[in-house]
Amino acid sequence: MRARVVVIVNSGAGSVESDRQSDEIRQAFHDNGIYAEIQTVRPGMKLNELAEDAVQSDAEIVVAAGGDGTVSSIANQLIGTNKTLGVLPLGTLNHFSKDLQIPQDIIEAIRVIANGVLRRVDVGEVNGRYFINNSSIGLYPRIVRKREQQERVGRGKWWAAAWAAWRFMWISPFLKVKLDLEDNELRRKTPFVFVGNNEYEMDLYNIGRRLKLDNGQLCVYLLHRNGRTGLFLLVVRTLLGMLRQAKDFEEFRTRVLTIETRRKRMMVAFDGEVSVLETPLEYRIHPQSLRVLVPREA
Repeated sequence: MRARVVVIVNSGAGSVESDRQSDEIRQAFHDNGIYAEIQTVRPGMKLNELAEDAVQSDAEIVVAAGGDGTVSSIANQLIGTNKTLGVLPLGTLNHFSKDLQIPQDIIEAIRVIANGVLRRVDVGEVNGRYFINNSSIGLYPRIVRKREQQERVGRGKWWAAAWAAWRFMWISPFLKVKLDLEDNELRRKTPFVFVGNNEYEMDLYNIGRRLKLDNGQLCVYLLHRNGRTGLFLLVVRTLLGMLRQAKDFEEFRTRVLTIETRRKRMMVAFDGEVSVLETPLEYRIHPQSLRVLVPREA
């Protein structure tokens, strides 16, 4: 039987334990009447190269088995093709799959790939790099880089993240930026600019959740208070579900965005990964450009 489904398993994802899990995934697809070719990303292998090969194969569905970074990397190769993305949430947070109401249980997620429906969702872009969740500059990319440094010396992921966040809270890494939106121009001094692929909820129980991924909008969030006190109050308001009531918190809807700074290059985060990009940063939304399998009731 020819393979019609390719599953790319990231062995470095948060909940991937061993080859046994790949065997269990293969068996679960077989139980649903699907022959799946399982490809495991080992140390030294390039995830995007496996995804490129899958796009050139006869597979109709390419499944990303990993966290948001894995899903984003594979989705980057599928955008604009006739291939359909399947998602097996094997990461730590799995924001994208949760927003699409894909079950977090792997067996149930495989049933979605076997019996779900095709949905087209939006994708964001910054300087030629696509993102499925969000992109940001300022505080968050610096925290991620510092967290990765701490992880390399043996500290746990959550401890490293908390330590990095606390450290940068007191360094005050504020940026002077110029934002050009479709019909607006802003100049701000801010600790971060957060660009979401569609709107994020900001209440106590749903921080970071998106109800729709096909509204065709970038949602831009920023804080324009200059001191550390403002940054601390931002965290408090976020935890209390009162972020949108903060007078120093701003949000905008747009289809395109240009961010200019005095820096020629800067760290940019997208979907949990960090790269250094040349400025200005050119953002845009690509409506319904990614095909993905979701539950029938989603």
